[in-house]
Amino acid sequence: MRYLLAWSLCAFLLCSADAVELTDMFGEIQSPNFPDSYPSDSEMTWNISVPDGFRIKLYFMHFDLESSYLCEYDYVKIEAEDQVLATFCGRETTDTEQAPGQQAILSPGSYMGLTFRSDFSNEERFTGFEAHYTAVDVDECLEKSDEELACDHYCHNYIGGYYCSCRFGYILHSDNRTCKVECSDNLFTQRSGVITSADFPNPYPKSSDCLYRVELEDGFFITLQFEDSIDIEDHPEVSCPYDYIKIKAGPLEFGPFCGEKSPGRIETQTNSVQILFHSDNSGENRGWKLSYAATGNPCPLVQPPINGKIDPSQARYTFKDQVVISCNPGYKVLKDDVESDTFQIECLKDGTWSNKVPICKTAERADNKTEGRAESDQVTA
Repeated sequence: MRYLLAWSLCAFLLCSADAVELTDMFGEIQSPNFPDSYPSDSEMTWNISVPDGFRIKLYFMHFDLESSYLCEYDYVKIEAEDQVLATFCGRETTDTEQAPGQQAILSPGSYMGLTFRSDFSNEERFTGFEAHYTAVDVDECLEKSDEELACDHYCHNYIGGYYCSCRFGYILHSDNRTCKVECSDNLFTQRSGVITSADFPNPYPKSSDCLYRVELEDGFFITLQFEDSIDIEDHPEVSCPYDYIKIKAGPLEFGPFCGEKSPGRIETQTNSVQILFHSDNSGENRGWKLSYAATGNPCPLVQPPINGKIDPSQARYTFKDQVVISCNPGYKVLKDDVESDTFQIECLKDGTWSNKVPICKTAERADNKTEGRAESDQVTA
């Protein structure tokens, strides 16, 4: 009843609340008239603000307010970020749970509000309170668990703030916390090889766009073979909105690929392939691994000449394969009226052989033909 009457009287008398703005790194707050009795029917607020990167620590050196159930009459209320941190009343000498005692109140951020209110009457003489506050540095490296704020690799705290750095081989993203890699100049020219996401099988870097190019001589076709399992961030409803692999092979495009299902084997039908891997600023996925191999344009099977043989003898010949033709004992390779022990041909990029298969002639006939040509040359001379 007394509480309701107090509010009615205050509304009737148009009670006003004073506000004091405190922006220093430390300070003192006292109830009105301290250390004398505080006035009845008063209200006052102190708004404490410190720079970002600091919190506010508040503690009481003296506390002597009228006690009441749930602090209905006189009280000190401490608020921060739309939440009430504490409400105090009573006397510290009475050891009541509503008095602050020796405990310190720590704000979650860089703002704290303290409001003192007294009702229309005091049955005894109460001297009020004396409090002190100080700015306390926040160790962001220990306290930042929010993925949007924490450092990707290394965190360094300093008074009033923190900064991030990256492991060797990484560069700091423009958001100043994410570590990405410079991976847009990967060129592979060998006929076979292995390509992986950065740091595989550890989680791949965030906020990166990696380009891997396989460039082989014209006449080769590139085949890609992904490992059975990949691990790329995906979405249950939308196709690869976060991280993905895309493959461009001439006029053909494959992908995007993400999730845990491997793309398997991809026949690109071209000698030039671009593999683009994109990652956004979140996730801890392991990435991917693939091997590539070159398959040459095929040439027709080679039939050995009569009384001759070819080496190697294969069921299939492709671009850059070479074949050596030789003859059985007693025979010589004869090609364009020139004899030799062996003759070599090569499979060309257009699927044809560099030359026709020569014939094998007996060594005597070959020698006679050679001698005949020599005599003819002498007569001519």
